Amino acid sequence: MNNTFPDGFLWGGAMAANQVEGAWQEDGKGVSTSDMLPNGIFGNVVARHAGQHSIKDVAIDFYHRYPEDIALFAEMGFTCLRVSIAWTRIFPQGDETTPNEAGLAWYDNLFDEMLRHNIQPMVTLSHYEMPWGLVENYGGWGNRDVITFFERYARTVFTRYQHKVKLWLTFNEINMSLHAPLTGVGLQDGCSKAEIYQAIHHQLVASGLAVNALHDIIPDAKIGNMLLGGLTYPLSCKPEDVFAALQDNRQWQFFGDVQCRGAYPGYMQRFFRENDITLHIEPQDHDALRHTVDFISFSYYMTGCVTADAELVEKMRGNILDMVPNPHLESSEWGWQIDPVGLRTLLNVLRDRYQKPLFIVENGLGAQDTPDHEGRIHDHYRISYLNDHLIQVREAIADGVELMGYTSWGPIDLISASKAEVGKRYGFIYVDLQQDGSGTLARSRKESFYWYKGIIASNGALLKA
Repeated sequence: MNNTFPDGFLWGGAMAANQVEGAWQEDGKGVSTSDMLPNGIFGNVVARHAGQHSIKDVAIDFYHRYPEDIALFAEMGFTCLRVSIAWTRIFPQGDETTPNEAGLAWYDNLFDEMLRHNIQPMVTLSHYEMPWGLVENYGGWGNRDVITFFERYARTVFTRYQHKVKLWLTFNEINMSLHAPLTGVGLQDGCSKAEIYQAIHHQLVASGLAVNALHDIIPDAKIGNMLLGGLTYPLSCKPEDVFAALQDNRQWQFFGDVQCRGAYPGYMQRFFRENDITLHIEPQDHDALRHTVDFISFSYYMTGCVTADAELVEKMRGNILDMVPNPHLESSEWGWQIDPVGLRTLLNVLRDRYQKPLFIVENGLGAQDTPDHEGRIHDHYRISYLNDHLIQVREAIADGVELMGYTSWGPIDLISASKAEVGKRYGFIYVDLQQDGSGTLARSRKESFYWYKGIIASNGALLKA
C-alpha cells in the first residue's frame, strides 16, 4: 500500500472569524449573533453595553496579527487555510444594499497575504454567526427575506474575491441548527421544532442560490456544504438499536441529502407528517434546491452510540449531541470520545452515499497545554491523536474515497465555540492568553508544530502505523 497521500492533496488548518479575529467593532463591523453570545453558543444572549467585555472581542487578535500567523502556517508547509468571512464586516446590519468597503478591503489583504505564501484560501460564508440586525428586525432565518440578504452577501464576496478564492463553503456545520438554533438559524429561545425546520428550509434554499451564484460568477471555483459528522453506532446488535442508529444518523444526513441530491428525502417527509410540521415551500424553492454542491466537507471529532432503550439513554447520555458513550472508547479531557476508525467509517459512508469528492475541514484535539519551565509545550497527546486519525484517512483513500484535503482544527490556539474557553487549546501554535484576558498574545511553536510540518513535507509518509 502507498504510504503517501495523493498528489495535490491539500494540507492545512481551519478556523473561524469569530474565534480568532477580535476587532469586534473595528472598521464598521456590525454586531453578530456570536457577539451576543459572549459565553459561547450554549450560553445565554447578553445585551452588549459600553465597558462590557468578552474574551471573543479581542480573541487572539488575528485581525491585526494575521501576517505573523500566516507566516507560521507557511513555515509548517500549509497549502490550504480554511477561514470564514464575518458577514457583519461586509453588511453590518445584514440588510444594507451597499457593502462596507473597509470590511471587504481587510479580507482582500488577508487573501493576498495567504496567496503570497502559496496558501490556498477556503472560505466559509457563514461560520456560526449572522448579523444580529437580521435576528432583531426580521426573526433570523425564520423570515424568507433573509434568503435575499444572504444571496446578496454571497454574490458580493464572490464577485470581489473571484480571482483570489476558488474554494468556498456555505454554512458551517449546518446540522447544528437542531442543537443550537440561535447560532444556526437565528431563532431565539422558545422556538418550536416546526419553526426550526422552516428556518432550516430557508437556509437550504439560500445554500442552493449561493451554489448557483458561485457557478455563475466564478466558473472555475468549487463550493461545498459543511456537515458536523456526528456518526453514531447502535449500542447493541438488537434490531431496535440498529434501526435507532439509522434514524439518528439521518438527522444530520438529511442536510447532506438535500444539498447533494437537490430534494427532500422520503424519510424526512414522513418525519414532518408524524410531527405535524408543514413547511411553507414556494415553487421556486424546488429550483433553488436543485443547485447541488460540488463537494462535501465535514468536521469530525467523535462518534457516539444510540439505543432504543429510553431509560438507558437518560442514564448515559453526556456530551453536546447527547450521544450515549461507547464503552469501548477512551475520552478526551472534555469528554469527547476518541475514535480514529470512526473517521474512516464516516469517509466511506459519505462517499458511498453521495459519490462526490470529500474534504475533512475540521479534526483535532482540545487539551490543556501547559508550558514547561523553558516555555515549551510537549503535546505528544495531540500528535498521537492526529497521527492515528490520519492513518485512518489514508486507509479510507485506499478504500476508494476521493478526498481533496485535510485542514485540522484549529492550527493556532483560539477561543472555543461551545463555551468561549481559551484553555481548551487545539493549536500547533501556542498563544499566550488566559481566560481572564491576561497574557501577551505572543505566539510560540508547540512540539506538534514540527511534527505536522514533517507530515506535510512527506505528504503523509512519516505517519506511524
